[in-house]
Amino acid sequence: MRFHALAILLAAPALSGVVFAAQPTFYKDVLPVLQQRCQECHRPGEVAPFALQTYEQARPWAKAMKEALLSKKMPPWSADPHYGKFSNDRSLTAAEIKTISDWADSGAKAGDPKAAPKPLAFTQGWTIGKPDQVFDTGYDFNVPAQGRIGYTYFVVATNFTEDKWVKDLEVRPGNVAVVHHIVLYARPKGSKFAGNAKPGSAPFTEPDDPEEATRPHPAENDRGMLYGINGGAYEMVGVYVPGGIAYKTLDGQARLIPAGSDLIFQIHYTANGKAGNDRSKVGMTFAKEVPKERVINTFIMNTSLKIPAGDANHQVDAKVTLQREAKLQSLFPHMHVRGKSFSYTATYPTGETATLLSVPRYDFNWQLTYALEKPLVLPKGTVLKATAVYDNSANNPFNPDPKKEVYWGEQTWEEMLAGFVDLAIPANVNPVELVRPSRPAAPSGAGQ
Repeated sequence: MRFHALAILLAAPALSGVVFAAQPTFYKDVLPVLQQRCQECHRPGEVAPFALQTYEQARPWAKAMKEALLSKKMPPWSADPHYGKFSNDRSLTAAEIKTISDWADSGAKAGDPKAAPKPLAFTQGWTIGKPDQVFDTGYDFNVPAQGRIGYTYFVVATNFTEDKWVKDLEVRPGNVAVVHHIVLYARPKGSKFAGNAKPGSAPFTEPDDPEEATRPHPAENDRGMLYGINGGAYEMVGVYVPGGIAYKTLDGQARLIPAGSDLIFQIHYTANGKAGNDRSKVGMTFAKEVPKERVINTFIMNTSLKIPAGDANHQVDAKVTLQREAKLQSLFPHMHVRGKSFSYTATYPTGETATLLSVPRYDFNWQLTYALEKPLVLPKGTVLKATAVYDNSANNPFNPDPKKEVYWGEQTWEEMLAGFVDLAIPANVNPVELVRPSRPAAPSGAGQ
């Protein structure tokens, strides 16, 4: 007993010099983390089911927040950290996770409100700030409670009398309960994309695409193509998916919507057992001057996919060879409910291959865009490849029918391989040059 008492006495001076960390409080420790990592979605009008902007909002969710962070359920971020660095990485550091966990375990105390950082300023309904111009579909579209709903098209006039360079663009659904996704196209004057549909006409479903035959088809061994880069018949300028982000550009960049263009909203509605109405919209901010670089959005695709029944690990590739230099700025994998994993690689003209992004656990409910921390220059001749792996087995709880072969299709019970990419090129370059080599100039006097 004397030994133990002596030990305690000897330890006391050492312990007296130890400074124990104070218990985390909301205003001083937790709120800065929420502002940086969570409030983009966890605020009124956004995709998250509850807000995390005040102590009163966050306190009831303290234990749930801890569990979601420790299980990696939140925040949604699926990139393998071994490949690539991304400017919009939502994942929390170990220290940030510990702060919220310790806060939850120690009673989720408020602390001193004077220690709180200044509230972030958000524009209600937008993540790009106040748009310079907003367009909506022009119709309150009635979505039935049951049944298959084909892709629905809305044609909207821009009335642009001059070329518009769009700095940031955000597509937003009017009713997230019934909107599965939205693709926004710019249709230049004179294009026959979407047939003869006029701006303001009633919405219609799944038109034939008259430009299909003119889309560029790369060499047979490429097994892929860049969607929509087809000589100017249309351009895909924005997409909405659950968990997606707005389309922003860097300094000196913008997206082009030519004078006289129409906007076409292609909306995939999904019946959920309850009828609803939707009027979706897009907001734009404009560049103040003609940019040095034009940003285009496209995707690598392979429509010949065939997934065998019961196959739990079926791989499909799509690749395309760039015919001129471009800067890669973001990556956005897209599959449907059988999607298991997704990756992008680049094989350079030197023969060197690099993995640009790996998503080992694809989540159809959180379709994320991964913005590169620094744009990556892809030289002419670079082969971009998207590799998708599908689980068509009974072990996939989201699989509609593991006994069926699955082919390319627009509905969720079908499948897609769409490796979206944002590419930047000089503003005076036609995007078609990315997939079709420019023709050499005719020799002097030729054809005379």
